Amino acid sequence: MKRRHFLQTASIAPVSLAAVPLGASPAFADANEDRGTAPHGVFDVVASFDGPGPSGIVVLPDGRVFVGFPRHAVNHKGATLGELLKGKVEPYPSREESLPGHRSDAECLVSIHGMTLDRNGRIWVIDDGKRAGHPIEPGAAKIVCIDPKTNTIVHRILLKAPVLLPNSHMNDLRVSLSHGAAGTVFVTDSSFGTEPALVVVDVATGQGRRVLSQSRAILPETGFLAIIEGEPRQYLPKKPQLVSGGVDGIAITKDEQRLYFAPLTSRRLYSLPVGLLADPTSDDTKLEAAIRDEGEKGVADGLDFDSHDRLYTTNYEHDCILRRDIDGSFKLMLRDPRILSPDGIFASETHVYCTFGQWNRLASFNDGKDRREPPYLLARFPIEEPKPANALPEAAPTKPGTPGD
Repeated sequence: MKRRHFLQTASIAPVSLAAVPLGASPAFADANEDRGTAPHGVFDVVASFDGPGPSGIVVLPDGRVFVGFPRHAVNHKGATLGELLKGKVEPYPSREESLPGHRSDAECLVSIHGMTLDRNGRIWVIDDGKRAGHPIEPGAAKIVCIDPKTNTIVHRILLKAPVLLPNSHMNDLRVSLSHGAAGTVFVTDSSFGTEPALVVVDVATGQGRRVLSQSRAILPETGFLAIIEGEPRQYLPKKPQLVSGGVDGIAITKDEQRLYFAPLTSRRLYSLPVGLLADPTSDDTKLEAAIRDEGEKGVADGLDFDSHDRLYTTNYEHDCILRRDIDGSFKLMLRDPRILSPDGIFASETHVYCTFGQWNRLASFNDGKDRREPPYLLARFPIEEPKPANALPEAAPTKPGTPGD
């Protein structure tokens, strides 16, 4: 079944509703269409992928592009972290690290999901450690920092109980180098079950803790319903109909003073002071009191700030990407029917990059039928909209009704 159908009708005379037979539908008038379904904005396809679907994305200032291909949904045999080089995915930082079967789970990358870039230009990735159909093995879930200047791993922090639960889905991460001797990492455990939490890890010691596991700002919303590809999908924990879970999207302001986050199964956005969250003496009572409800932002997976502290949010319900400006207002940046399950998002100085994984079409959400249709896309659009060209001098703008209009 194709995604959207638009009626193409010949010109006909007006019809009175009274003249329509019972049970029949009158023809729609010309232009009587939902304008919210039309594409908006322009994007470039940076890469298209057959095989494994993409998730996390990082782009360096010099243009190097890195993409994560997790294995928790499909236990594929390809690279779980790759660099795009001349139209190909090269295992990164090496074949031994990124391809399966070369090393133990603690010594290699198992299933890369979220990714980010710290202010020193190093790549941080979260390895959820999960292969589809298998439990998380000891040492598989980890935080990894890679220096792209040398293509070497500089930090490998294994996650284990009580920080890691059997049903954990370590989903995305952000890093503050301003807190802790070597920095602090904040990870969203959206959970493959029903036990999400924020995870806070001190880089120098490798010590971590789970926080706010019972907070409304972390848990999926009971009774949540979304319209995805025109179909109503409910949050049913024991029989999922959509990509769902607890805290998922995460973003940090450029001054590293405030962390924003949101449950996947929710339309609300929340934030916390980074200093308070990084302080190991801050318990859930203190943190809960400091949570700021930032209001609605639509359904979102990935979140990221640009250098102007404008927050970009993916939206899997309306196939779009929004921007939340500093004053809290929203702007539609991109909408297109190809934006299926927009996932990882990364704002460079000039462009916003996003992966479209089609995760809502996985067999697990569609009665065992895989409805995905490769290729999967990595796209980008400019942060600042290009201004339209105008042959008239700026000093002589056109006025309605003047000759030449």
